[in-house]
Amino acid sequence: MSQKVSKKAKLSNHNPLALKKKLKAPDEILKEVKRLAKQLKDQPEVSRTLHELGLLDSCREVVEKDANGVLDEIESAIFQAAVTILNGQGFSYSVPSRAKGNQLYVPELDRIVLKDSAAQRPFASTATCRKSVITTRILQLVHELCVKRIHVTKRDLFYTDVKLFEEQNNSDSVLDDVACMLSCTRSSLHVVASEKGVVVGRLTFQEDGDVINCSKMGVGGKAIPPNVDKVSNIQSDALFILLVEKDAAFMRLAEDRFYNHYPCIIITAKGQPDVASRLFLRKLKMELKIPVLALVDSDPYGLKILSVYMKGSMNMSYDSSNLTTPDIKWLGVRPSDLERFSIPEQCRLPMTDEDIKTGKKLLEEDFIKANPEWVKELQIMVSSKVKAEIQALSSFGFQYLSQVYLPLKLQEGDWI
Repeated sequence: MSQKVSKKAKLSNHNPLALKKKLKAPDEILKEVKRLAKQLKDQPEVSRTLHELGLLDSCREVVEKDANGVLDEIESAIFQAAVTILNGQGFSYSVPSRAKGNQLYVPELDRIVLKDSAAQRPFASTATCRKSVITTRILQLVHELCVKRIHVTKRDLFYTDVKLFEEQNNSDSVLDDVACMLSCTRSSLHVVASEKGVVVGRLTFQEDGDVINCSKMGVGGKAIPPNVDKVSNIQSDALFILLVEKDAAFMRLAEDRFYNHYPCIIITAKGQPDVASRLFLRKLKMELKIPVLALVDSDPYGLKILSVYMKGSMNMSYDSSNLTTPDIKWLGVRPSDLERFSIPEQCRLPMTDEDIKTGKKLLEEDFIKANPEWVKELQIMVSSKVKAEIQALSSFGFQYLSQVYLPLKLQEGDWI
């Protein structure tokens, strides 16, 4: 943050609608963003690995593999299962545990990784019989996809055997188990999620040979491709990426052409981020080397969503090296903003017992403790027992978000 304390004190004494008078010319507003972008470009690229940290033997991580590599791994897994039968131990798979107790936050990497604990999934056990059958079926389907060199969605995969899978959560969960078993990324399995995230703004790229201009995609934006490895030739004159939690805020910024006033790329996954959106965001930051600023709700779930982008999710900690985007700046809406911008009481919501419980759990997480500014904001939230959505800013006018709140935040470099 840059010179925020004194500025916040001054702002709190003003009518929120009068804050627009404090805004300078666009070039002046973007000074702090340009400084941040320069710092990012000047920083030497340091890519720490589990091997360098001496954690390769105690943690596991997956890598991108081509179709032939995945086929080799599947055939090896089936061979090992056959060996257990021939040894008289019965049909069984060794499956890495993705339970919370097998997760580890590594400060040097600033992300969650999966430890090396694994469990047997025997067919002969009533507790795991059905799951071992589902595992075999998923391996068979992935083998077929890799042989044919085609991709399907997770929904397609579920509908190949509805009676066996019963619910899509069952096939989705085992698909992650299989990726972990085969030591490859989930996208290597030729199974993708349906399109969810969207992007708009100062960005052009090629998708499977077609040129896409994201500044000419209207209010709805361009759907983020489910198969991100087909995205190439990324070009942009944006100064930053604005990561937005909610679709409503995204549409407001897109309709106001916020990216034309303040050169940026705007992305949303419409809530909890899907794999494609996480991969796409990481790809943009790594290639363009510009900062990512996040706009989420001022509640525990907004921060959880932001942490998934930055540190990884428990479900997919095995692939955190490919899915996480480091050093995302929390721009807003932060708990301290509720007083600073005089958010009306009728727009503030009381936190439920579950909200408070989630907030307190977040305060215990190692990755939160590593950032004192995050701790401070979370403590404000939990102690006040008040939350607010991005849309609370609309109480001052529908365009307050794009014309006052965000420009003022950018002008002051008010991010953490």
